[in-house]
Amino acid sequence: MILGVPKEIKDHEFRVGLTPDGARTLVKAGHRVLVEAGAGAGSGLDDPSYRAAGAEVVSDKTALFERADLIVKVKEPLPAEYPLFRKGQALFTYLHLAANRPLTEALLDRRVFAIAYETVECPDGSLPILRPMSEVAGRLSVQIGAHYLERTHGGRGVLLGGVPGVAPGKVVILGAGVVGTHATQMAVGLGAQVTVFNLSRERLEALDALYQGRVTTMAPHPEWIEQAVLEADLVIGAVMVPGGRTPVLVSRGTVGRMKKGAVIVDVAVDQGGCVETTRPTSHSDPVYGVDGVLHYAVPNIPGIVPHTSTLALTNASLPFILRLAELGPEQAVRIDPVLAKGLNLADGRVKYRAVAEAFGMPFTP
Repeated sequence: MILGVPKEIKDHEFRVGLTPDGARTLVKAGHRVLVEAGAGAGSGLDDPSYRAAGAEVVSDKTALFERADLIVKVKEPLPAEYPLFRKGQALFTYLHLAANRPLTEALLDRRVFAIAYETVECPDGSLPILRPMSEVAGRLSVQIGAHYLERTHGGRGVLLGGVPGVAPGKVVILGAGVVGTHATQMAVGLGAQVTVFNLSRERLEALDALYQGRVTTMAPHPEWIEQAVLEADLVIGAVMVPGGRTPVLVSRGTVGRMKKGAVIVDVAVDQGGCVETTRPTSHSDPVYGVDGVLHYAVPNIPGIVPHTSTLALTNASLPFILRLAELGPEQAVRIDPVLAKGLNLADGRVKYRAVAEAFGMPFTP
């Protein structure tokens, strides 16, 4: 199979879909790997490294798309890339289609065989390709929040860890999945006062046992969430519904009553966000204010640490890329139930229920 790895064009997206080591593995397995020139530069992976691994470095993005059977990316295609896809071509990347109708319609029109990293799902419900980027985003969310809490960046001027004689900052984390768990780890490490909300009592019990009273765990009753958010210095949105639109847990009215200079980092923005005032931003222009509350809502947070993120992503995605290449995408999703969960679109039809429900489109199992 011919695999194409294009250079990402999303704002400040420096990750790449495959490392040179990953390319070497695929080439040794008998496949051809095309890498767009400069695709790995932002992650510290230069073109000679890909050539040494047996990949072909291609300077023309259009030619790469024309030749490749399977496109391996990091982020969802942007409008400039829509015309590059052809009927029956396979795409393997983070898609988050339920929050992006134009992309969904474009891929349906071009009858792309679209498999989303974030919905590849194991029998135990874990999401093996989403997990490493959620780990990175969760850890960065607190780091970013602490940065914007500084007065020089528009925040309240609060040090999350406090100092002797002064109380620490208050961090509220909405969700205790992978993002929330790693955000909790970072917030506790900084010495903040941390409150975590989650639907699963088992997850809350695990955090309670792990931190032994250093974290307050709460069931997500709307009144409890509202009260905690109103007292918070930093709110982390870490809610995730596999493949679907994230529920809104913090209303516009609640945001308007938060402390002036408080910060919201909505990691759930990829799937619509769990705060009503969330709208996607970019690394070039990452924050905006609503009633004096700073919002950070960059969809590709891990892109700011691309070396770490690219290595972690390839570690997780490569076994699945190999399977797709060896069996062919259609046969792979028929044989492998984990990859089958990743299939979102095929033959101009929606194959993932949450995406169909998000747009009122027909669902074809």
